[in-house]
Parts: sequence; structure tokens; C-alpha cells
Amino acid sequence: MLNRHTSFMSRSLLAFLTSFRDVLQKVVELPRNIKQACLLSLDMVYVTAAMWSAVALRYGHMDFRLGLTEYACGIVTIVISAIVFLRLGLYRAVIRFMGQQAIWAIITAAGYSTLILGATIFFARAEVPRSTPFIYWVLLLLGIGGTRLMVRAYYQAKLRAMSENVIIYGAGQSGRQLLHALHHGEHYHPVVFVDDDRYLQRSIINGLQVAPPEDIKLLIEQHNITQVLLAIPSASSERRKEIINSLVGLPVYVRTVPTINELVAGEASVNQIRDVDLDDLLGREPVPPRRELVERCIADKVVMVTGAGGSIGAELCRQIVRLGPRELVLLDNSEYALYSIERELRDAMASQDVDIELVALLGSVQDPKRLESIYRAFNVVTVYHAAAYKHVPLVEYNIAEGVANNVFGTWYAADAARRAGVETFVLVSTDKAVRPTNIMGASKRFAEMILQGLAQQDTATRFCMVRFGNVLGSSGSVVPLFRRQIEEGGPVTVTHPDVSRYFMSIPEAAQLVLQAGAMGVGGDVFVLDMGEPVKIVDLAKRMIRLSGYEMSHDTHVGEHIDIEFIGLRPGEKLHEELLLGTNVTGTGHPMIMRAEEESLPFNQIERLLANLRRHCDALDCAGISRVLNAAVSGFDDHEVQHDYLWKRQEQKSVAVVAPSVASNVKELFPDNG
Repeated sequence: MLNRHTSFMSRSLLAFLTSFRDVLQKVVELPRNIKQACLLSLDMVYVTAAMWSAVALRYGHMDFRLGLTEYACGIVTIVISAIVFLRLGLYRAVIRFMGQQAIWAIITAAGYSTLILGATIFFARAEVPRSTPFIYWVLLLLGIGGTRLMVRAYYQAKLRAMSENVIIYGAGQSGRQLLHALHHGEHYHPVVFVDDDRYLQRSIINGLQVAPPEDIKLLIEQHNITQVLLAIPSASSERRKEIINSLVGLPVYVRTVPTINELVAGEASVNQIRDVDLDDLLGREPVPPRRELVERCIADKVVMVTGAGGSIGAELCRQIVRLGPRELVLLDNSEYALYSIERELRDAMASQDVDIELVALLGSVQDPKRLESIYRAFNVVTVYHAAAYKHVPLVEYNIAEGVANNVFGTWYAADAARRAGVETFVLVSTDKAVRPTNIMGASKRFAEMILQGLAQQDTATRFCMVRFGNVLGSSGSVVPLFRRQIEEGGPVTVTHPDVSRYFMSIPEAAQLVLQAGAMGVGGDVFVLDMGEPVKIVDLAKRMIRLSGYEMSHDTHVGEHIDIEFIGLRPGEKLHEELLLGTNVTGTGHPMIMRAEEESLPFNQIERLLANLRRHCDALDCAGISRVLNAAVSGFDDHEVQHDYLWKRQEQKSVAVVAPSVASNVKELFPDNG
């Protein structure tokens, strides 16, 4: 009998809670103005009930009588309280996002209502106990505040069921700010803080416990964690790398807040959660730029950037604008790329209240007359030549155009600079120019040799070049490709298990280019310290695991993305180099070295250029390859196999020659039919 009664009570309670939840759901879905009117009416019910209950509690029974004076006091309190509640903005706050300010408004509103009740009782000499207003205040707070807190709790529980459980790594100021931001969002439910600080561990901060890093794996399993959010903007690059490495093997998506430099500069806010930068995986602490170097060729000078819309060219422009040039000339042959970087720079200058003359010019570096006209018309002092075709396979498929742009684009830009009296000309080069196995690398090395040859001439222009490896996140690089493949569910394609590359961030590379350009005396080959080369397959594995996925050989149960090896592409080699020889000297900057490398006499460079021009005009890819073989050290045994136009011309030649040969054979041997 008792069990049956208990079961009935449980069913009744469950039915009540379900009905209450349904009512709350309908209330939440009502239009805002109707919800505000309903809430005001409900509050007035609470005001009435609180006054009645306060008197009943004071007397200790409900068998009491009130006169007209007492009822008049109650009506006055209800009317004036309604006006006060409206004036205090009690119904402007969205209950589901109610914070400390809204709670304080409720306390203030209840206080005013209590003062009104007390004043009416006093002046009307109502026959009620004098302690009634104090009891009324407590009951009113419970009614008005309790209703709102229940609605808020219901809504947050509903959001919690739909949101992802996350760990915030870092319980400092940034972690607390992130927690506050996430509480007002709908996508993430913070479960626990993780922090290295032993003094914070096992404590409670803003309602969340702080756990040590060694508990992360257990916390992920206990709370079904899907993401770890790194809120450690002030941590060193080396420490960030250590933390990320410790999370790589866990089945969670690792994301981060912006770095301290971005936060201080106002470029980002703590609640802007994003994917882990690959800079963090390198773990190299950036070397602060030397102000006197970066300003030497830029401050109060007319500066020009060719290829201004490309990855490196655009970053050079961003940094040059901050250094106060008198005028910045942008040159690019892509209308959209030029429009994009010009718009970005103008917006940045407007936000920073910077007034710099910005000139956006469409044009090709293969147009020597336009180049010289630009130099002379704008009195250009410094040129950063970043215009080039850089994708190895594409240049293998388009040899004549790739060489024309990389070699003759550099020749025309540099020679026009010499004739126009430009002070400094800096070529942005690549590690693929060292003992190249592809046309792109050979063309860039030959471009370096052109500048070395020009530096031998009697010229007022300082020619130098800066050589570095891959930049993270540049157009066509592996990082954006891997991100897209991971978002699409894989597989992630890697060319070879052993392939490795040097990596550097785009801002760091551009910053060092600006500094190296100021060090040149003529014909200098500057090489940037790229750190240790990174195996591409290791990079792919980290990106997969940091995105919350696993690979088939992992022991965790979860979604899998595999790596597929597709073989080296045309012209690619397993490992890149930065130096041709070992003759390297320092420059005074820890990240920049000066390489002493072989060069050819300028008259020989001119002869090679003439031959190369003839072959390019004739679309003779084999001839282009022979000239580069003869000029560029280490570029041996290259065969033209992939150029689309070259292959199609060969196919058509065979198709034309074959019938002619067959006809001749038939004339010689008519009896053989």
C-alpha cells in the first residue's frame, strides 16, 4: 500500500514538473511585449500576495479582518509599485540572460515597494502590525526574484542540453572573461577550469572547479568534453607548444583565444575563439624587430610593393603602413587582389587615424616601360619585389609563362629601378632556389643571379634578396588545404611520408624581409633562420587530432580522418635547403644571415637572358630548361614532361607527321599494300 502511494506521488510530481516545463516553454515563446505585460501582471499578484501573507505571518493565522483604510493602502502600494517597476526598467532585462545588474534592480524595486507600503501604513494609520513591511520585503523578493531565477535556470538547462561541454585551460583573467562570455552564449557549456598554478588548483572560481592538467584525460571521459579552449594569451610560445603537444593525443577539438599582443593592440577580444594557430605548433618565440632597421628604408619615403595582393606582398603592405611611409604604391596584375588589399589598408588607416597616400596600380612586372614610368612619376625610393609565380606544379605545367614572370619580371623591375634611380630594391626569394629540382626554383635562383649581376655594375641602387621557406597560411600552402580537407571529413592528402619543409609565419617573414632589406650593401643574399624543418605528415597528424578527430590506428573511439599519400608532385623534392654552400656570416640580427654565394659576370647574365627570351617567345620549353641548366648550379637533368602547351603541341606534331610518313612508305613499297 505504501509503495503504491509513493508511486502515485512520484507520478504526480513528474506530471506537475512536466506541466510546469510546458508552461515555461510557452511563456518563453511568447512575443516580447506580451511577456512583459504578463510579467508585470504576475509581479502585481506577488505584491498583493506578499502584503496579505506578511500580515498573516505576523498574526500567525489567516482569520483577520481588514478595513477600508488597509485596502486603500494595498491598492496605492500596487499602483505605485507598478509605476516604479516600469521606471526601473525591470521588464527591459531579458530574463534568460539576467545578470548581477538585473538582480540588483529587483532588490531595488522590492525596496522601493516596501518603502511605499510602509509610508502608506504610517500616514494612513492602518491597523496592521508595524513589522509587516519587513516581512513583505522578504516575501516580495522571493516571489519576483524566484520566478525570474526559475525561468533563467530552465532556459540555461535547456541550452546546456544543446551546447557542447568544454574545458577552459587557464583560470587567469582571460579564462574568467571567457567564462563570462560563454555564459551569455548558446554554444558552449564550461564544465571546469584547468590551470598549471598549484595555488589555484582544487579551488572554485566563478562557480567552476580548477583542476590540474594531469586530470584532463579523466575530465574528458567524465563530462563528455568535446573541446578544450586555451585561455593563456600571455604564455610564451614555447609553453603554448608544450600545452598543445600534451593535448594532441586526446579526442577533443583544441581551440584558443587570441594572443596577448592581439588583445593589447585591440585587434581581437577574449571571446573570439578560433582554431589553434600553426605558429603555436612551431613554438618559436618571435624576435622583436629592430626599429631602426624596419624604418630605414620606409619612414617618410615613397615605397612600392609589386605583387601587393599576394600573401607576402599584402603582409608587407600591412607592416609598411604602420611605419609611416610618405606614400605607398601597390602594383598587382590581379584586379580583385589589388582591390582587396587597398580596401583593407584604407580601413586600417581610418581606424588608426593614419594619413598616408595610397596608390593602387594595375599592371604587370613584365611591362618595363610602365614600371620605369611608375618609378619616375612617384619618385619611388624603395621597392619590395614580391610578384612571382610560386606554386611548383603550376609552373611545371606552364613553363614559359612561369619563367617569363619570375625571371623577366624581376629583370624588368630591377633594371627599370636602376635607370630610374631607385635607392633600394629587395627581391623576395625562396628556399626552392637552392639546388632546385623544378622550374619555379630555378627561375627564382636565376632572378637572384640577375640582382647579383646588376650589383656588379656602377649603380646607385642597392640590390639585395631575402630567401626563406614556406609561410604558414599563405595561398596554396598545405595548412589551408589540410583545414579544408579536415572540415570535409578527409582524407588529408600528403605527398610523401618523409617530405619536410621549413615554416615561418607570414607576419614574421614580412618583418624580417623589411629588416634584411635595410642591411644590404649590394648583391647580398640574406637567409632567414627558419628553425628546424617540419615533417608534413607530423603537421597533418597534429591538425587532425587538434580538430577533435582520430586516425585509424588511434585507440580512442571516435570519428576518424585518415592520411592518404599521393606521391610527390611534378618538380617537388623531399627536403628543401636554405644555403648553396657553407660560407655564411652573421648580420647582427639573430634571425638573419648573409650568404656568400657564387654569381656570374653581368655580361654572361645578359647573354643568358637573351637566349632565355628567345626560347620563351618561341614557347620552347626544352630550350628554356637547357638555359636554366647551364646557368643555375644544381639544376641538372631536368626534363620537360608536364607543360600542358608543350605536350599538346607534341601530340599535334605526331598526328601531322604520322600520315606523311605512312604516305612516303607506301610510295616506296607499293606492292606491300
